[in-house]
Amino acid sequence: MSALLGFILSNPTILAIGAGVIAVAGAWFKGRLSGAKAERNAQKAKEADAYAKHLQDIQNAANARSSVDAGRLPDRDPYKRD
Repeated sequence: MSALLGFILSNPTILAIGAGVIAVAGAWFKGRLSGAKAERNAQKAKEADAYAKHLQDIQNAANARSSVDAGRLPDRDPYKRD
């Protein structure tokens, strides 16, 4: 076992291949993390926009409700349909 380990650690080709595999795996992992972070940020921005639209809809509804003049409606029906 120690002879095999000594051979692997003393062979520069095997060390270079191992370092290349580790570098590729590290780059892939870093790309996955940055992509996930970008997706989370995009989702947060989308939710913030939806919330802002929701608040604007509430404000528009409140403005529409206050713009109706209830005093112009007759208190009694002139045709006696009560």
